[in-house]
Amino acid sequence: MRRGKEKGKSHSIRPAAPVQPKWLQFSPEEVELLIVELAKKGYPPSMIGIILRDQYGIPLTKAVLNVKVCHVLKKYGIELSVPEDLYNLMRRAVNLRKHLEAHPKDYHSKRGLIEVESKIHRLVKYYKSVGKLPPDWKYDPTTAEILVSQPLIKVKSEGSV
Repeated sequence: MRRGKEKGKSHSIRPAAPVQPKWLQFSPEEVELLIVELAKKGYPPSMIGIILRDQYGIPLTKAVLNVKVCHVLKKYGIELSVPEDLYNLMRRAVNLRKHLEAHPKDYHSKRGLIEVESKIHRLVKYYKSVGKLPPDWKYDPTTAEILVSQPLIKVKSEGSV
């Protein structure tokens, strides 16, 4: 069975140099306000990027603002409870655990859960070393279920919006 990039090359390609496009009608301040507005609606950073690309014609926020979406959110006091990729893996693990409660003989899903939790442990180790997670943070399935039931984005303080 073939996997990975062997199936084709049809996909979008980012521009070689991240420069602000000439057709862009938004100023950097307006783009920042759009990002904050979308975050307050509850969209995660990856979804904010997709919405900006598809609805507003902003291909890359880094090209316009010279910083990523997460840095803009941090500037305005909006923080993620945990990094988004870790949150998505934890959500998958929680859903797999629920599935395995109903179907305990599903061995393929058991293996999938082991693989997902392995990825979680590796990612936690990385985020601890980088400083995005506190050194005493630990992955626990019950805590993960609580974290996943809450929204990903937390507004700490009202910034200058």
